[in-house]
Amino acid sequence: MIPSDLWYTKEHEWVRFDGQSATMGITHHAQEQLGEITFVELPAPARRIKAMDPIGSVESSKAASEVYSPVAGEITEVNGRLESEPELINQSCYQDGWLCKIQAQGGPETFGLMNAGQYEQYLQEQ
Repeated sequence: MIPSDLWYTKEHEWVRFDGQSATMGITHHAQEQLGEITFVELPAPARRIKAMDPIGSVESSKAASEVYSPVAGEITEVNGRLESEPELINQSCYQDGWLCKIQAQGGPETFGLMNAGQYEQYLQEQ
């Protein structure tokens, strides 16, 4: 359940790099802990952010959780489908349920992100 082509944070966000473009969302583990997602607060496009800045939130029938940016840069796009279909995060957190795209100022090593193996180990230690 942990895609090997992504990078991960200890706060359970994932990021996929395509050059300097970084697509991010919350992990399967995070959405599973939250339960059925009922609302998503997305960040504003063109907003400049630092790594680990709070950029939005995800709410469910169980809880609300802030979402943190795994990278620094500028938000270039948000997944507007989530406004009317927040359940996409539960159904497809790594594909259709992405949150936003960021023009990143560096790669995974710049931000201390975990690869899939490291994230899996981190989850086992929780």
